[in-house]
Amino acid sequence: MSAAAVEHPCDDEPEPMLVTANRLMGQLPGHRVEIIGGVITVAPPPDGPHANALTTLMIPFLAAGLHGEETRVLQAIGLWLPGGPEDYAIPDLAVVDADFDEHLVENNCYDPAVFRLVLEVTSGNYKSDLRHKVSAYAEAKVPVYVVLDRRHGRLHVLTEPTGCTYDSHEVYAPGQSAELPPSIGADLTLDVAELVEAGRPRT
Repeated sequence: MSAAAVEHPCDDEPEPMLVTANRLMGQLPGHRVEIIGGVITVAPPPDGPHANALTTLMIPFLAAGLHGEETRVLQAIGLWLPGGPEDYAIPDLAVVDADFDEHLVENNCYDPAVFRLVLEVTSGNYKSDLRHKVSAYAEAKVPVYVVLDRRHGRLHVLTEPTGCTYDSHEVYAPGQSAELPPSIGADLTLDVAELVEAGRPRT
């Protein structure tokens, strides 16, 4: 007696991107998996200088009282993006409304309306942080986007999101101070030289 082939009509259907992204996260511990513009991106675990820069960045945010009753300062919190049905990003750092946990959307990601600021520290993916994520965060109407560009030793502060871009894009070099909009919840100025030095690999 021969066995008949069993048809599986669903086998040809691609799995949802969220399923693929979550599977990749399980297979690649420590990697950051995001879906931006309908494309899955995978970033390797950050190096030590990246982590050092991120901690150095957190200090003034905490000192300004942004981790309190009205806002919270959080690392690697998921942000649900409006650009695609399954798009999401995981910024290195964010300032969010204190009631963010009441605004969970899906896949451990939160409504962009609770985000006052997102911040990225670049690794090898600096082009994504300065291009694709600019569009994604602007479309999500995140009011302030800050990028510490370790490759070029610069700090970018983008404000006034309109459509898929930011109307204001200021670039600061070491020796300058970057003043962030008070809309984040406090007056805050960042020392660019200190941040660039914190993110520089040691030889």
